[in-house]
Amino acid sequence: MRKRLWLSIALVLIVPAMLFTTSCAKKAVTGTSASKMAQDEAARKAAEKARQEELARKRALEEQRLKEEAAQRAKMEARQQFENEMVHFAFDSAELDATAQDILRRKAAWLRANPDANIIIQGHCDERGTVEYNLALGDRRAKSAKNFLENLGIAASRMTTISYGEERPLDPGHNEQAWAKNRRAQFVIK
Repeated sequence: MRKRLWLSIALVLIVPAMLFTTSCAKKAVTGTSASKMAQDEAARKAAEKARQEELARKRALEEQRLKEEAAQRAKMEARQQFENEMVHFAFDSAELDATAQDILRRKAAWLRANPDANIIIQGHCDERGTVEYNLALGDRRAKSAKNFLENLGIAASRMTTISYGEERPLDPGHNEQAWAKNRRAQFVIK
């Protein structure tokens, strides 16, 4: 009876242990599984390469966009500088001094770089003198600037002149500082 008991206990312990070890055994890798793994790895590498290429393309597009924005910004700044930089004159004069000539040379360079741009040159005066006299003086100032630009190779057909005399002062003051600001040729891009 004891033998049977030991045999029963042994069977109860051995049979489940054998079932457990055979069910947990690793399956052998077959040729089809290896090729499937190789295909999966190749597909993963191809997807990663495509993702990297797409990122590189997006970076290149962003860099191009930033360059174009910077160029546009620089172009707008140059345009604003062109319009904001004025030529100033001495009292009762339409003569261009050295500073005025330097400004006009920069304006000529901008006009050469922008061949489609046409401009209006406005002649202005201070409040001293009659209205008629100041209109004539403003006209002489505008034409003086235009002639200088023509001599630098800018076509006359791209430039028109107008005189406002004393009608549009930059500074409404009634002193020499204000008058000096108001004696000017101003440039407007059409």
